[in-house]
Amino acid sequence: MKAILALSDGSVYRGESFGATGECCGEVVFNTAMTGYQEVITDPSYKGQIVAMTYPLIGNYGVNNEDAESRRAFLEGFVVREYSKICSNWRSTQSLGDYLRERNIIGIEGIDTRSLTLHIRQGGAMQAVLSTEDLNENRLVARARASAGLIGIDLVKEVTIDKPYTWSPAGKTNTKLLNVVVLDCGLKYNILRCLMNAGCRVTAVPASTSSREILALKPDGLMLSNGPGDPAAVKYVVKTAQELLEKLPIFGICLGHQMLGQAFGGKTFKLKFGHHGGNHPVRDLKTGKVAITVQNHGFCVDMDSLNKRDIELTHLNLNDNTLEGLRHRKLPVFSVQFHPEAGPGPHDAAYLFAQFASLMREKR
Repeated sequence: MKAILALSDGSVYRGESFGATGECCGEVVFNTAMTGYQEVITDPSYKGQIVAMTYPLIGNYGVNNEDAESRRAFLEGFVVREYSKICSNWRSTQSLGDYLRERNIIGIEGIDTRSLTLHIRQGGAMQAVLSTEDLNENRLVARARASAGLIGIDLVKEVTIDKPYTWSPAGKTNTKLLNVVVLDCGLKYNILRCLMNAGCRVTAVPASTSSREILALKPDGLMLSNGPGDPAAVKYVVKTAQELLEKLPIFGICLGHQMLGQAFGGKTFKLKFGHHGGNHPVRDLKTGKVAITVQNHGFCVDMDSLNKRDIELTHLNLNDNTLEGLRHRKLPVFSVQFHPEAGPGPHDAAYLFAQFASLMREKR
């Protein structure tokens, strides 16, 4: 079946559909990872976005029941150069096309994703419509132009959970476990796995949970999770973080990092085309070491808006020199813009979970 990807600047890409049929709208971005397409599809941080994979062949190892990063697929559409109709891997239980079809996600293949990526790098991320139904280019471009972008939109409320749940590692007594509350703003499951591996019992709670409700759970620490959209639109989470800054050790990841930056009085801004992929170099400013990191964000904390007397900048992106990490100089609070939980990799930054556990033990 024919499909069209139409961008708000008038650019049009024609291809063939796979997965579900219909029409979707979102901000089109590119992801530079070579593997991990199932993790991308189920990452709640991609809510509101159409994702184009730069690696040319996608779907060759299929999907399985274990690699999902959340309870369902959240991205709006999926774009690849070539979809592999044959999948071969001992862990595979289903083809990518069937997986997308069951989750009502539209896919398009057969377009020049290298051209699309260069176009986004030059023009910036922009709104797009992906359709298998209406193949009129002018109408699709008009709908892309009329669609709302991500700025000022609270997407966290669309991906957060409805009620709390708990993950606890087997074989350890509760007295030895650290009790961590994770504010679910679009949480990836691998964050929970990494916390458990660090000796934590984890309770995930909805993003709207108040500071009073969090403290009632008697946590040793608080995690602010990743999530989609504009951090400036999620003021209720920023308020909760502010109220808990002096009461708990806090670790923020991605959107959680951006909201901590705002809790410290900083500002955020939208990047031209964002950082999405598994190969972004980040320098630790204290040690000078460079880690290859997983990234997925379209907004960034303005490092010049932070009070350097209280806040130390800890990590820097080596591609564009944007802020990738910070910590409070006196409080046990820190955050990173990248994803140390990786899934599927690399794992250069996994040590940060042990660092968080160490801070909590010191406060016990």
